[in-house]
Amino acid sequence: MNTIAPDWLLLFFGVSVTAALFVDFIVLRRQGAHAVSVKEALNWSFAWIGLSMAFNALFWWAVRDATGDAAQANERALEFLTGYLIEKSLAVDNIFVFLMIFTYFSVPVEYQKRVLMIGVVGAIVLRTPMILIGSWLVAQFHWVLYLFGALLMATGLKMWLAAGKEPDLDDHPWLKLLRRLMPVSSSYDGEHFLTIVNGKRVATPLLMVVAMVGIADLMFAVDSIPAIFAVTTDPFIVLSSNIFAILGLRAMFFLLAAVAAKFHLLNYGLAVILLFIGAKMLLVDFIKIPVLVSLGIVVLVLAVTMLWSIRTAPKFDRHGRNTSPPRR
Repeated sequence: MNTIAPDWLLLFFGVSVTAALFVDFIVLRRQGAHAVSVKEALNWSFAWIGLSMAFNALFWWAVRDATGDAAQANERALEFLTGYLIEKSLAVDNIFVFLMIFTYFSVPVEYQKRVLMIGVVGAIVLRTPMILIGSWLVAQFHWVLYLFGALLMATGLKMWLAAGKEPDLDDHPWLKLLRRLMPVSSSYDGEHFLTIVNGKRVATPLLMVVAMVGIADLMFAVDSIPAIFAVTTDPFIVLSSNIFAILGLRAMFFLLAAVAAKFHLLNYGLAVILLFIGAKMLLVDFIKIPVLVSLGIVVLVLAVTMLWSIRTAPKFDRHGRNTSPPRR
């Protein structure tokens, strides 16, 4: 791996991520199946963000120690922060899809935590080789950046056009394929993925949910990974910022699930971010946009979209009736 990070930091990164997942699994097992409260999700979110920022501080120190150049350390740490924020932002759309999948399959809230934990591990396993292959392609063929930029522009435009529309899983091709490949029971059997029906072993709806979550994350990885290459081509920064953002995905899901209706315009903001990043990649050889400017634009778009969403969110009375004034 051709990176500015020293070898010991690569090893420390691998050990840290493994340890974090191990602790998360231990906590998950001890708590058992239960509904995650907003307070619990908020505490875990702060913990994952704190861990990510601590690692970025260590990364800054390691680069400065290895190069003796504080300015370069500042630049690399800023690249990590920008990549982390971009991945966190794009994960919002991923989370809304997860929420749609859970709603479609009527997944009990106490089972959702385990599904998301498996999804996090699956995302790390799938994305690591994708990032390494992408880094090699960028290093060997500069024109790949233009391909990534065009992909992001197309995805951003598609996201803008689809924003505000209710997606329908009934005709989803992957769901149809999964139903052909595996017989599925009509009801859940606790947190089991397989059960016995009429003497035959069949999949439970929970296994179908895990499969759909994995497919959704793979699809989103195709969009989100190229986006970080617009910030840096250092494979370690792309990989570490991506994985640290993913580690907090589960806690972020339960936070957003509680306030999803308040951020109904967020997909428009994510579309703008993808269009900006795609344009930046297409113009990489003509206009050099500083990392700090990219970070500022991402933060500004997210802030404006979230504030505008809150201002225009529909209001409901205690009976669930929409009391918002009609739009003109």
